[in-house]
Amino acid sequence: RRQRQMCIRDRYLIIILRNSLNNSLILNRRNRMSRIGFIGLGNMGGPMVRNLIKAGHSLKVFDLSEEAMNFVVQSGAKAAKSVKEAASGVEFVISMLPVGVNVKEVFMNDGVIAVADKGTILIDSSTIDVETAQAAYEAAKVAGFDMIDAPVSGGVTGADAGTLTFMCGGDKNTFEKAKPILQCMGKNIIHCGNAGLGQVTKICNNMLAGINALAASEAMVMGERLGVSRQTLYDVISTSTGRSYIFENSNPMSGVCTNSPANNDFKPGFMAKLMLKDLRLSQAAAQSASTSTPLGAVATAAFQQLIENGHGDADTSSIIKVIDPQLK
Repeated sequence: RRQRQMCIRDRYLIIILRNSLNNSLILNRRNRMSRIGFIGLGNMGGPMVRNLIKAGHSLKVFDLSEEAMNFVVQSGAKAAKSVKEAASGVEFVISMLPVGVNVKEVFMNDGVIAVADKGTILIDSSTIDVETAQAAYEAAKVAGFDMIDAPVSGGVTGADAGTLTFMCGGDKNTFEKAKPILQCMGKNIIHCGNAGLGQVTKICNNMLAGINALAASEAMVMGERLGVSRQTLYDVISTSTGRSYIFENSNPMSGVCTNSPANNDFKPGFMAKLMLKDLRLSQAAAQSASTSTPLGAVATAAFQQLIENGHGDADTSSIIKVIDPQLK
């Protein structure tokens, strides 16, 4: 009987040791330094690179702006002289680019796909049209590479803090391979479905954000003109059914919440001209899906007017200037 108990005990010890070893191997894989090429070092890309370096990864970077390159080189990145150099000899290539045309140029036109090592995982975190995202995926697949679209939400604040949300489209296996890298830059890493569906999710999110910013502006201006103080409006609505993340954290009226860009002359976290770009993407996507987005269309027109009035480089919350141009 004692011998049998010892056998059972030994069996349990073996299971415990095996689980411990497996967990250790998984942890080591997650913590292992990876060689990463990063292309596009703007307001979002720069902080993302710094967080990857903090996590222990080796970064080779490229941007058309020498100033942007120097900024991340000071944090420990290695400067590449071209897209091709950034994409060579690495395990992952990440891009954060302004528009779909840039993504095509970087990946498809004798770019990343032409020079990347076999087995390199390709990740595009730009916010672009769905068709281009799917075309890049197909081009990568034909060339033998795994690729996901992984646009982000969270703005410059989230990029700095490493708390971005990544909305990923592509094969689930590729997503799982990329996830440990994305976790160095983000807090919420979500697989949204097949190629391009990360972009669909991002476009839906930003359409709603643009609508919310416009709606918050309308409510705050109307309430104040009718005699309610802006602080009272904020305190009531932010605890009532009309509240939203935009209303609570990026309120378009100054002095009502701590972190709003309105407190700092609308210094951008997310520029109005970029919101207009994303709203236009939403309207193109709505047309392709034969779905009606009347509020999205109104928000697009309002942001178009804001940009025409010279506020493209201001924060998205500056949309209130369309509702009340004299607002202070």
